[in-house]
Amino acid sequence: MKVSRVALAVLILLFSSTATSLAWAKKNLPPVNDEGMELVKNSELATVYADPGADLGIYKRIMLLDATVAFKKNWQRDQNRGNPLKVKDKDMMRIQEDVAELFREVFTRELVDGGYEMADEPGEDVLLVKPAIVDLDVAAPDIRSSSLTRSYAESAGEMTLNLELFDSLTDDKIAKATDRKRDFYRGYLEWRTSVSNRADAKRMMTAWAKALRSTLDEARSSTSRPDE
Repeated sequence: MKVSRVALAVLILLFSSTATSLAWAKKNLPPVNDEGMELVKNSELATVYADPGADLGIYKRIMLLDATVAFKKNWQRDQNRGNPLKVKDKDMMRIQEDVAELFREVFTRELVDGGYEMADEPGEDVLLVKPAIVDLDVAAPDIRSSSLTRSYAESAGEMTLNLELFDSLTDDKIAKATDRKRDFYRGYLEWRTSVSNRADAKRMMTAWAKALRSTLDEARSSTSRPDE
């Protein structure tokens, strides 16, 4: 096996450790997508496509773009149905900003702790990471209000990560992955606050960040080994 293939093969680690719906593993996905990337078949819990000719091991610095954040369809409408504490547009904007900020904080800390330097501009050894959080479903958002109102839910909710990796100089896409993370159901109603929601979101994101770091570590170490 060539070094480049070793480096890309470990992409199955990127989301294989995350908790996601088993239905995702049953999708009938094409072996090659419309971008010419190959489906990584060994991951049962996520959808991962990668360029088999690329080598992640050459990248020593990471250029992390701000995550875009989009709510689940009709989330605001569903939240406001029969709810005296209405979710306003400004509340949604604040939540989106908080989620994006937390994502950057979690991923930056994990990568820096792993010995990777964060870059602000493209370079030969810079990997461009483009994240997007979609289908964000906060079960019980902590809405700021002058009245004393508490929100309860059995779970913090769920969100889906779409992650794309690019060569920062050529803009060639190296890999793309999609994974849904759902907070576990406790079986009882729990008071949800901005603090608890943030803690649960951080736990989900940390699993993704650790998996990305593990993938990059394995790719980097594989470049120093002879071809297998």
